[in-house]
Amino acid sequence: MQNSNIEKIKGWIGLSRPPFHTVGILPFILGTVLAYKTNSTISIEIFILGVLGVILIMLSTYHSGEYFDYKGDMISNSLHDNQFAGGTRVLLAGKMSPLVPLWTSIVTIIIAAAIGLFLQFILKTGPYTLLLGFVGAFSGFFYSTEPIRLVKRGIGEIFIGFCYGWLPVASSYYIQTGTIHPIIHWLAIPIGLTIFNVILLNEFPDYEADKATDKRNLLYRIGKQKGLMLYVAFSLLTSLTMLISPLWGIPFKVVYFYLPFFIISLYIIAMIMQKKHEDGKILEILCGLNIAVNLGTSLSYILAYF
Repeated sequence: MQNSNIEKIKGWIGLSRPPFHTVGILPFILGTVLAYKTNSTISIEIFILGVLGVILIMLSTYHSGEYFDYKGDMISNSLHDNQFAGGTRVLLAGKMSPLVPLWTSIVTIIIAAAIGLFLQFILKTGPYTLLLGFVGAFSGFFYSTEPIRLVKRGIGEIFIGFCYGWLPVASSYYIQTGTIHPIIHWLAIPIGLTIFNVILLNEFPDYEADKATDKRNLLYRIGKQKGLMLYVAFSLLTSLTMLISPLWGIPFKVVYFYLPFFIISLYIIAMIMQKKHEDGKILEILCGLNIAVNLGTSLSYILAYF
């Protein structure tokens, strides 16, 4: 019985992808740090509820993806073992019913909505609180969920770039201050570009499975060669916007903090240009480094403002 419970707990943890929550939490922290720097005070209660709302929306996103991508993940699992693609494999291993993540995705999005109502009407965080939350919740829940399923419409990656880039930074700043600082628009560009690239590169291992299931995501539509060109272009644009960000009033220290991740980004580009990514194991390493670049971009801003 004890071993069974332990396995269930492991299954839940795997299904929820705790490490991948950092891609949404760090930008949210960044917005809060910026709010503190511009207003000299923040509400810890609002921050905690806001982070919880973000986590719940991400849980809903990941769980609905597990349910609606089940068939494609089954094919992917037979083709590769890349830990950054093909889902968590929890359902494929038979550790729980596929209906479980479907229902948890619904329950978590409802709880997130309740938190949004509390923030706006009880804590008075501003009239646009629910609107900002709705954009994130709608995009996350329907990224994989039928019938909308943004991921198959060739625009899912754009929604991810927005919802993990501009939205968490702007939302966390807004619920603390009731406004959105203009500098946030510049901060969000490299964060949004890097998370877009995370999704794009992670689609490469699943390319054949996505074709087999007619999952018409962006890479499926434009092909691998154009996908690589787009990845490289966005990587270079990210580095450019980060390195010139002091021109927009961001502390110059951000350049020093970003340099290690700039080097990693160049390394990924070099490996891609040499077609090293065609090796499955190397591609898995590059996918991991790619996430590090996204996290490092947000972290560089946070450290610069601290």
